[in-house]
Amino acid sequence: MQNNTLEQRIQTLEDKVALKALVDTFANLADQKDLATQSLLFAEDAVVDTYFEGQLFASLRGRKEIQETFTGFMANFETAYHINGQHTAEIDGDRATAVHYCLVVLVNTVDGKKMRNTNGVYYNDEYVRQDGRWLISKRTSHFTWRDTMEMAAG
Repeated sequence: MQNNTLEQRIQTLEDKVALKALVDTFANLADQKDLATQSLLFAEDAVVDTYFEGQLFASLRGRKEIQETFTGFMANFETAYHINGQHTAEIDGDRATAVHYCLVVLVNTVDGKKMRNTNGVYYNDEYVRQDGRWLISKRTSHFTWRDTMEMAAG
């Protein structure tokens, strides 16, 4: 990046900010359970592969399947909180990749008890710029650990 022009360096910074905003918007929409709007953050032909503790759990193809599956999954939870951490992106023209870390907290009721599921997740993302807008073209989700506990009444 040191040999790039000022304009190229500014474009890289703008792209990195836009990509971080994309993943933050994804998280906010998940927490709001607005999966229809969230699905529009994916390219039409996007791919999402999800692993739990190293085992492939789901492989989704296309915006429609992603939305339907995410909607069904989130229906199991009363509350969701995505807490985004580091996001390291590499830009290559209209394509980019990133590693993105997140804590995902999901609350549901099981046998009359409020349960909190805290998940450590990292995403290997691929992005594409289409019509001047960054979209997720491929997301590989790695749910690496989970802690489930009953919540105190109150």
